[in-house]
Amino acid sequence: MAYLAALNWWAILVATVAAFALGGLWYGPLFGKPWMAAIGKTADELPTPPMPFVVSFFAALLTCVVMALLMQGLGIRSLGGGLAMGLAVGVGFIAASTASDAAHSGTGMRLWTITAGYRIVLSLIMGAILGAWS
Repeated sequence: MAYLAALNWWAILVATVAAFALGGLWYGPLFGKPWMAAIGKTADELPTPPMPFVVSFFAALLTCVVMALLMQGLGIRSLGGGLAMGLAVGVGFIAASTASDAAHSGTGMRLWTITAGYRIVLSLIMGAILGAWS
């Protein structure tokens, strides 16, 4: 558990909050309407807070902790390295795996583009904060 103690928990908290705030912008004023159209729902049909927000926050926290562990293990300690890690995680792990899910579930390219785009930008922000703050 020493590897957990060695993590920069302030950077993890800031990166998590930044990712959570990005979600509010992404699924609100930036892409909220196209996202709702892609899932076939209206704002009134979406789950009511707070549970979706609680789940989203802890999912972002877990993602950030895992990215911090990867970066620690690989010795990444710079903004550029953090951005490269964020891009690799966002595109190589998240977008690629969700593309397979979208293809099999038939949810469509529009929904995949919105959600994968969010995850890629989220990963870039996390990587940048974690890398710059090491």
